[in-house]
Amino acid sequence: MKKTLAAVTCALLAAGLVITGCNKDKKGEPAEKTEVKKMVLRYAENQAQDYPTTQAAYKFAELVEEKTDGRIHIDVYHGGQLGDEKAVIEQLQFGAIDFTRVSISPLAEFDKSLNVLQLPYLYKDAAQMWRVLEGDIGENFLKGVEKAGLIGLSWFDAGARNFYNSKKPVTKLDDLKGLKIRVQESQLMMGMVKALGASATPMAYGEVYSGLQTGVIDGAENNWPSYDSVSHYEVAKYFVLDEHTRVPEMQMVSKITWDKISPEDQKIIKECAIESAKIERELWAAKEGASEAKVKAAGSVITSLEPGEKEKFQAAMAPLYTEFGKGYEDLIKQIQSK
Repeated sequence: MKKTLAAVTCALLAAGLVITGCNKDKKGEPAEKTEVKKMVLRYAENQAQDYPTTQAAYKFAELVEEKTDGRIHIDVYHGGQLGDEKAVIEQLQFGAIDFTRVSISPLAEFDKSLNVLQLPYLYKDAAQMWRVLEGDIGENFLKGVEKAGLIGLSWFDAGARNFYNSKKPVTKLDDLKGLKIRVQESQLMMGMVKALGASATPMAYGEVYSGLQTGVIDGAENNWPSYDSVSHYEVAKYFVLDEHTRVPEMQMVSKITWDKISPEDQKIIKECAIESAKIERELWAAKEGASEAKVKAAGSVITSLEPGEKEKFQAAMAPLYTEFGKGYEDLIKQIQSK
């Protein structure tokens, strides 16, 4: 009878969430139950479900659960369900949210050194940026956010930001003069636009389409997928590939959460974060290609800078490097030499 009860108990426990195990002692009697700990953690993502970063977040969660044999389960909340990027970062600091992926723009408010990676025309191309981020410099930046209660895990791609406008093609520095360009509410971005001879107009992202349509602004700046997804190409068809900034994004975990995880599982999570980052880059490249093809088919005029003009754009940034790169001059030189 006792053996039957023990068997039934084990079967019932196995039917639900497995949080305990049934053992028998040497006499075949039920022994003390042993708990099988399972962590259920939350991952905040502000993009839509089909966006490259969100899809990579789902892959990260899948890999972690698989490689920890189900010890760690991660629920991904997409579409800003848990708040905007700044609010999510703050919640990570006190452990209310466990994982996230955020742009380093809001993250720089918590670690000022990240402003270095946002300096305009810092990189020659994408390959140089990845040499930096996947080397010692990038690893040091991931570790640097720990003082803010965060643990950097890996880097996600967000492409290059470019200017677009409703007035004319841009192929040289003088073409930007006088244009009213929407920018994020960032001293660095406003300073960049002013240094290029345009008029910087801070504006909420959701107001940009109507601003372009009504002439309140002449242009804006962003990456290919954003230019496409919010239909700015419909009201600003001139797009120039100046690649003024490459602002990477960081996948990270709350330090409070991290300290609750075993060293063995920390290693697994780090490996999964790096693997999911590679997947995100592939998804991002595909998304960029699809967006570029779409806007070209819709009539967007895509231009590149004339020979020698890129150097003029870079030279105009000297005051910004002095202001925002103060104290990091050697680091900037290291990045530029990669």
